[in-house]
Amino acid sequence: MRVDTHAPYAVRAGGARGRLFAEDESAHRTAFQRDRDRIIHSSAFRRLKHKTQVFVEHEGDYYRTRLTHSIEVAQVARTVSRTLGLNEDLAEAVALAHDLGHTPFGHTGEDALHECMAPYGGFDHNAQALRIVTELETRYAGFDGLNLTWEVLEGIAKHNGPLLDGAGGDRARLHCTLAAYDARHDLELHTHASAEAQVAALSDDIAYNHHDLDDGLRAGLFTVEELRDLALVGPCFAAVEAAHPGLESQRFQHEGLRRVFGAMVEDVLTTSAATLRDLAPASPEALRAMGAPAIRFSAPMWAQMHELRGFLFARMYRHWAVARMRRKMAAVVKELFAIFMDSPSVLPDDWRQAAQAAEDQTARARVVADYIAGMTDRFALHEHRDLTDPMARTGR
Repeated sequence: MRVDTHAPYAVRAGGARGRLFAEDESAHRTAFQRDRDRIIHSSAFRRLKHKTQVFVEHEGDYYRTRLTHSIEVAQVARTVSRTLGLNEDLAEAVALAHDLGHTPFGHTGEDALHECMAPYGGFDHNAQALRIVTELETRYAGFDGLNLTWEVLEGIAKHNGPLLDGAGGDRARLHCTLAAYDARHDLELHTHASAEAQVAALSDDIAYNHHDLDDGLRAGLFTVEELRDLALVGPCFAAVEAAHPGLESQRFQHEGLRRVFGAMVEDVLTTSAATLRDLAPASPEALRAMGAPAIRFSAPMWAQMHELRGFLFARMYRHWAVARMRRKMAAVVKELFAIFMDSPSVLPDDWRQAAQAAEDQTARARVVADYIAGMTDRFALHEHRDLTDPMARTGR
């Protein structure tokens, strides 16, 4: 008989709140393992392979994509959850799903699509992820979406924190996708998510801080010497120099960055363990009701990470070469949106029928946004060229 090693505040698969559409559960997998597998086998998850993290795909094969980023987040989430006595399958499922709603071209594409959608309720990648797993994936005979458990849907919707101030909060603040689904299936948007979903959120921070440093160094946007003044990074490289004098450059960078990675993980483990020990929530519900996140970084680590993010914004995300690509990719998204809104007849069959059947411009815009958001980088560029270049061969 398997011994339950979960903490009292961990979510147990046997106590999951169920699915919107009732199903017989698997004899071989827990509910959260089954959710994880549905996410991995989804079309949206496969498309993350060709979606930008920071660098557009054709700029190089080495750099992270949304898929490799999501896998790294899931790895961190499993480690942290296991150490803290949480349900690592739930944390992994939320981690793997957290970026399903991203557009092509990363945050550049999201910002451009949000600008286009501003008159129609806006665009948000977290809300879009929920839309994908509850509606847009059409693989199953009995329902639209993936019919994930309440706990995974909760984690997707609010892993970054509550979306309402209280149970009677202003629901007009919610993105229309979140509001519509929550009216159908209450996700308790006024509370914090489970500890496992909080782990997924902080694992996202750890993963992208680490791999953006790695990708930025690889791209030559900054050097190790320029990183030495950062409180989080400098001591890690100094420790490598002390332990391995004269180490070859590539190994030196990797050793330094794995220490940065380790420092962030150790900090969240130590800080969260102390918080959970002091507050001692007796159940997942008690943890959700705490009024503050239980999984957290220490104040000094948070300050160091804030400093690092400032450096990355200045030297990487706003680097002139990246800014040039951002401008071009934003134009691609905006022009595609304008074309499809003006001429829905050029959409593929299923999407054309949905756009033409839309009851108003807002509904049509949501169809167009769904289509564009689901594109990979390469497909968006292909569609743009196909629709704007008179010399391009039209056809799919």
